[in-house]
Amino acid sequence: MVNDTLTTAAHGTWPSPIDAALAASHDGRPESLGAVGEEVWWTAPRPAEDGRRTLVRHRADGTEESVLPAPWNVRSRVIEYGGHPWAGAARADGTPLVVFVHFPDQRLYAYEPDTPGAAPRPLTPVSGIGEGLRWADLTLHLERGEVWGVLEEFTGPAPTDVHRVIAAVPLDGSATADRSAVRELSPREADGGHRFITGPRLSPDGRRVAWIGWDHPRMPWDGTEVVLAAVPEGPGPFTGARTVLGGPEESICQVGWAPDGSLLHVGDATGWWTPYRTRPDELDRARPEPGAPLCPGREEEFGGPLWRIGLQWFHPLDNGLLAVVHGKGSTRLGILDPETGELVDTTGPWTEWASTLAVQGDRVIGVAASPRTGYEVVELDTRTGHTRVIGAHHHDSVDPAFLPDPHERVFTGPGGREIHAHVYPPHSPTHRAPDGTPAPYAIWAHGGPTGQVPLVLDMEIAYFTSRGIGVVEVNYGGSTGYGRAYRNRLREQWGVVDVEDCAAVARALAEEGTADPGRLAVRGGSAGGWTTAASLTTTDVYACGTIIYPVLDLLGWATGETHDFESRYLESLVGQLAKVPERYRERSPLSHTERITVPFLLLQGLDDAICPPVQSDRLLAAAAEHGIPHAYIAFEGEGHGFRRADTMIRALEAELALYARTFGIERTDLAPLELRT
Repeated sequence: MVNDTLTTAAHGTWPSPIDAALAASHDGRPESLGAVGEEVWWTAPRPAEDGRRTLVRHRADGTEESVLPAPWNVRSRVIEYGGHPWAGAARADGTPLVVFVHFPDQRLYAYEPDTPGAAPRPLTPVSGIGEGLRWADLTLHLERGEVWGVLEEFTGPAPTDVHRVIAAVPLDGSATADRSAVRELSPREADGGHRFITGPRLSPDGRRVAWIGWDHPRMPWDGTEVVLAAVPEGPGPFTGARTVLGGPEESICQVGWAPDGSLLHVGDATGWWTPYRTRPDELDRARPEPGAPLCPGREEEFGGPLWRIGLQWFHPLDNGLLAVVHGKGSTRLGILDPETGELVDTTGPWTEWASTLAVQGDRVIGVAASPRTGYEVVELDTRTGHTRVIGAHHHDSVDPAFLPDPHERVFTGPGGREIHAHVYPPHSPTHRAPDGTPAPYAIWAHGGPTGQVPLVLDMEIAYFTSRGIGVVEVNYGGSTGYGRAYRNRLREQWGVVDVEDCAAVARALAEEGTADPGRLAVRGGSAGGWTTAASLTTTDVYACGTIIYPVLDLLGWATGETHDFESRYLESLVGQLAKVPERYRERSPLSHTERITVPFLLLQGLDDAICPPVQSDRLLAAAAEHGIPHAYIAFEGEGHGFRRADTMIRALEAELALYARTFGIERTDLAPLELRT
């Protein structure tokens, strides 16, 4: 039934209270949870404060406060995507001590927030070589007077001149200006260690330590190994380090310890990331058996891709139960009994739980969101089953009637393959489109490409849908959340499967009359920027595109134009360069810029070390050579992923202006986008 009280107006022209400033203010989410005595701490975004992240503490009395004022920025650059950037503990007198990574210099700092007049004091030196010393995935050991974590140390000017070890830093400040006071605990790659590692997990008795490692050309979702070592009584390094689990074809994404000394891990030997337990008596064997899955027969994920060091999908409780984040596509928080395999999920509106957990006694704390709420810090009381929001509470900053009503869909791609997507139709409580007029739609390709987009409230999406422009997020083949087989669809098919899947979704929406076939856009950042650019050079589906900090030239990316972590990623995504050099050229959008026949907007952070501006510069030169209409906005001080409010405001408004110009949408509240040719 048509609601006659609504004003009829063309798609894209509707007024909306969700402006770009509001959308930008909601960017980011709580991350990196941790328990500090009776308190829960986490990092939180501050887009209006130059995009920094602060530490927030939730006191036992329920009050919440930011611990660090500007300009302190709690964020790690290890593998450029970072990792858990802080650790904390309550001292004997009950007051907290925290150690954190400060983003600008990547040094570790110690801070005692309850000590009058105290300020953060450095614990690690500044290196004059390359990109210096970086830290992530920290654990605080007050009884040893140390903090342990992953040390990433550059040894030269190239992004691949680097090694990583587990290292110990004294809390007394003796290493502040003395690199030799930083003790290396695990072997370097040259001495039999791994090139990439996670932080150490200490056994309950303090005698053993476990971590995850992997080497080029594997990525952590391809194959990783669990390393077990002995912890000496004195200050020496770990001894007897040996691989006990995993391998080149099994991705283990988390390892930890049960209270009884069993080793826990999540691996995908079955094709799904699944939790396992190895009993203590098995660990003395040269190659222990991993044991049976703790939750067998469930085709869903209990883990995910290690894009950052220190992500958590499980956390042991003192009573032997296990808190787990799991699901297929969407995720839930559950409590798993390792003895029986029984899994009981929490109740509540949340459809997505992030890969960060903390435990305090019988309470489990996580970060969760839903299609109607942003990410909040949620506490589960395992004794009662009761859940409540304790931090980062969602508050409706506008009438929630303006928010989209999304739904999950499964589309059919080439060869009959399934494609998972989230569709956000245009929606307004005050306006409707004329009868029989399909909506313009933007097809969003996520980054990674080994990643996933959850079905949760995103104010950037609401910015468009509330104005009458639909959005569909495509979890194309290669995405996580749907098992290893779905993930492996992209092996050597990057630029093919992702492009085909996005186009298939766009065409299906047009064929069913939901989307206007003449007003389809494609947009994405990072790997999504690649998919966007590749789509514009290989398909005729889209009327325009928004390309955000993209990969554009495979050959350049494979030969020094990115960071170490992804420097050989293309061997699985495209193939070995020595064997298929022509494939690198043929698939690169920069090789076929002349095929672009529609306007595009290019957005680039000038400090991006992952997708550097040099590739965008080459696209701009080629576009100018071939007379392709385009706009370019570069952002000083922004890296890979925009974090500053003013950046996000300008980027959103420019994207909407591109759609207005391309789709023939008349708006008086929007500065026109000037296109160059």
